[in-house]
Amino acid sequence: MRQERSRATGFPIAEERRGWFYVSMEPNDNNSGERINNYVAVTVAILAAFMAVTKVKDDNICQAMVKEKSDEVNTWSYYQSKSVKQNLAELGRAQLAGLVLTTSGDARQQIEAQVTRYDKEISRYDAEKADIKSKAEGHAKQYDQLNFRDDQFDLSDATLSISLAMLAVTALTSKRWLLMASWIVGGFGALLGMAGLVGLNLHPDWLIKLLS
Repeated sequence: MRQERSRATGFPIAEERRGWFYVSMEPNDNNSGERINNYVAVTVAILAAFMAVTKVKDDNICQAMVKEKSDEVNTWSYYQSKSVKQNLAELGRAQLAGLVLTTSGDARQQIEAQVTRYDKEISRYDAEKADIKSKAEGHAKQYDQLNFRDDQFDLSDATLSISLAMLAVTALTSKRWLLMASWIVGGFGALLGMAGLVGLNLHPDWLIKLLS
């Protein structure tokens, strides 16, 4: 075995062993493992910051979903109360309409006037119910839209968490292919997060149904 030493430092720069040369360059700035760890550190920092932003947005969306669902339930309850009042008015009208046939004179006129009032109330309830129903359906539609974005954030968070786990293994193994794979998974998660932030129509239904 023969060693050669650097004149400047006296450290070995190469050694011959069994016919092969193993170069040990003393200031090893081009070390592949160190570069990969640097990439891992930067990627983790970027993904963590992005996840913090999407978490805040997702929390706000969840609060809005609770409000919309509560408003929808309250609106449908109000619609139901109007339906009950309309049914009572229709029942009263039907009874008076049958009573008209058995009366005459002033009594009949009073009953007919009451029937007319019932008719107006029934028409008013119909109009009010249509308006209330429209509001309830609007709350339901808004809830579905918010739930759509919540699904995007949930899937983004799960995907980015997987990417971070892969990056942790990459830091230990220094495998370049694993780093690339974690970037791909993280990129998909970031794309879903951006879709949730800006309202893009990106929604992998098959994957969300699989996880639901």
